[in-house]
Amino acid sequence: MVRRPLGNHHDGPDTLLVTSDTTQTELVATERKNTTEELTRQVRDARVVLWDFDGPICRLFAGHSAAGVAGDLVEWLADRGLHSLVTDTERDSLDPHLVLRAVDRRHPGSDLVAELEERLTKEELRATSTAMPTAFADIVIQTWRARGARMAVTTNNSPRVVRAYLDDRALTPCFAPHIYGRTQDLHRLKPDPHCLNRALNAMGAAPGAALMIGDSPTDFQAARTAGVPFLGYARNARKAKLLAEAGAEHVVGSLWPLLEILRY
Repeated sequence: MVRRPLGNHHDGPDTLLVTSDTTQTELVATERKNTTEELTRQVRDARVVLWDFDGPICRLFAGHSAAGVAGDLVEWLADRGLHSLVTDTERDSLDPHLVLRAVDRRHPGSDLVAELEERLTKEELRATSTAMPTAFADIVIQTWRARGARMAVTTNNSPRVVRAYLDDRALTPCFAPHIYGRTQDLHRLKPDPHCLNRALNAMGAAPGAALMIGDSPTDFQAARTAGVPFLGYARNARKAKLLAEAGAEHVVGSLWPLLEILRY
């Protein structure tokens, strides 16, 4: 669980207030208790759960490098004399979604963008065969659904890819038909809240009755704009730091605590 670290506090501009070891221990214990209680409340109050796909549900590119896919897209553009459509920064990001959005900003709605998006979708579909399920994700989804919550996927990946993965894991009944992924309106990718709003509208759910689980700052920003409470999932310290810097207050490093809450 990632929270702002406790430490010494300044009482006024010139006075350093140093707490005793006992007091520090009590403060940490209180902080953990409050955090656990807030997480429990979030999980139990959620009537609708909006899941990002690549991260909280699985590592889509665990065996099929996302950086390699981004490089292939850039190379495909270069072979057609379109190298200048992507800046050095965008090229070096090694993020296929960033490459796709960069081209769309310069040629919105074009056949070029449509073809590039289809190439990305095919690479994502290839990646599903080696995708690594996030630990405890399947059982958390199934348990939450059994307890009456409704599930939706809200992602920047292609909905075809999400369905292929969920079908393979026998998870589609937990979500169908509420899978909201990338459309031809690429400017509506997160951090735009478009896919979250589509899910909420289709499910007739108020933002405050939902909970989004995501692993990136764009997930958090989309949830905040849509008015949906957010729970961050960070599989490593780097992702936890990015979420904390974006403003996410509640971040877990494993889905196991959610399963414990749902079981009791």
